[in-house]
Amino acid sequence: MNKVKTVYICSSCGAEAPKWTGKCPACGQWNTYVEEVVGKETAAGRAIPGFADRDKARPVLLGDIAATGETRIDMEDDELNRVLGGGLVKGSLVLIGGEPGIGKSTLVLQTALALGKLKTLYVSGEESARQLKLRAARITQANPDCYILCETNLEQIFVQAQNIQPDLLIIDSVQTIYTERVESSPGSVSQVRECSALILKYAKESGVPAILIGHINKEGSIAGPKVLEHIVDAVLQFEGDRHHLYRILRSIKNRFGSAAELGIYEMRQNGLRQVSNPSELLLTHNHEGLSGVAIASAIEGVRPFLIETQALVSSAVYGTPQRSATGFDLRRMNMLLAVLEKRAGFKLIQKDVFLNIAGGLKVNDPAIDLAIISAILSSSLDIAVEDGVCLSGEVGLSGEIRPVNRIEQRILEAEKLGFSRILVPHNNLKGASASGSNIQIIQVRKVEEAFRQLFG
Repeated sequence: MNKVKTVYICSSCGAEAPKWTGKCPACGQWNTYVEEVVGKETAAGRAIPGFADRDKARPVLLGDIAATGETRIDMEDDELNRVLGGGLVKGSLVLIGGEPGIGKSTLVLQTALALGKLKTLYVSGEESARQLKLRAARITQANPDCYILCETNLEQIFVQAQNIQPDLLIIDSVQTIYTERVESSPGSVSQVRECSALILKYAKESGVPAILIGHINKEGSIAGPKVLEHIVDAVLQFEGDRHHLYRILRSIKNRFGSAAELGIYEMRQNGLRQVSNPSELLLTHNHEGLSGVAIASAIEGVRPFLIETQALVSSAVYGTPQRSATGFDLRRMNMLLAVLEKRAGFKLIQKDVFLNIAGGLKVNDPAIDLAIISAILSSSLDIAVEDGVCLSGEVGLSGEIRPVNRIEQRILEAEKLGFSRILVPHNNLKGASASGSNIQIIQVRKVEEAFRQLFG
């Protein structure tokens, strides 16, 4: 009987070692080595069943390569098309990751059912055909050429793909698929790496685009080896709070488009609904006369939208004041509170401060700093910010209002939604065209000037 050979593989970079070590010498990560069983044969040099090997690659002069545009598939989803860079490129491999229950399978199944002109093969390694049927019954779209395959063996998946000849291959999820050429359990580093490499080879040889659904670990990154994200052509992150309605599809990597795009969806009983104008849904109009509310003009990716920042300042009941932020970096909020106390002279050291970004969004745009401190001061003074006022500006440590990027898009978004005034950093409009706008643009240099404009 042959002795089983094992090797330790780094889940971050894929380096191999004969024994376990705490720190990977290749990438420097700690506690990333996992034990894997090494098979006698690997997939290297093997052809995919039903597909002939490509001709040997030969060097070609750069000038002789035809610079033709990529052929894209319309996904019948404006938000998904935007994130993909204009559509799904034929022969590409796309990885969609997200937390459990966030709606990854719903998004992909809804997309497959909306593509009525394409023959789609949906491979599920987690759910039965009956479960998929019940989920599809809630979605209004129907694709007569959508095939469902409940299989986890990659070789069998390729055989069925050869028989059906689909226009789109969807695998849910890549951590449940295994190949017989690797002697380890599904979801292991070796299996995920080998299966993703074979699926990429299938997509490039046949020209059929493939969409993979991937799990994420407790750190929030895609589970499995880091090489998985290097193999695929695009990595999309589906994020949001399951207790709120809105979901964000963010592009982390895209070889065929911009990595700064994002799409916004609203989770409903019958699936995900595209949010073409998120500003109208994120803003509520029932806060007139209420303190602690300020409207910020933010940009996520390349999309401008207005968000509602809410703050509550109250006297500290216990000895240590509480600081809490939802949807915003707590450390940055503490920095803004220090700026308010040091530069503006407002004593908040014995106050509890609670901050919330409405809609369950997580915003990292520094341009909402001015709205954050205005909402905090409004709650502290119990004076409401005037209705129809929007704010955009980054706050520095010395109390100055620093310029922000894409100020023209922020102003146009505020004007489109009917705001009458917007506070922007001084000299931020240099070289920008603000003529012809119906919104009053007020330029401020320091936080004191902004407070005088808001509260008199």
